[in-house]
Amino acid sequence: MDSVHRVLVIKNKKTIEGLASQIESAQLPIQNCGYDGSLHFFKNDIVVQDVSFRMNAVDCMHFIFSLKGKIYSTRLSAAAKESLQSLNK
Repeated sequence: MDSVHRVLVIKNKKTIEGLASQIESAQLPIQNCGYDGSLHFFKNDIVVQDVSFRMNAVDCMHFIFSLKGKIYSTRLSAAAKESLQSLNK
């Protein structure tokens, strides 16, 4: 069973917009290769979007999320990985 290892609250609008823009990259076929973490975007204390990601497998680096009932997978770039790693420090 998975467990939470760390929770990080980000309130800086520029940082949030940067993460969101990296998630909106090229769409990929859905892969079932596991996840390394998740992002939860809030507005007025309500979750508006959950995004899971895989960044520690060279052959499977992606964001995955549901939007209007459809599942999407987008590329997790080297820059996105670097951003996630820097936030985790």
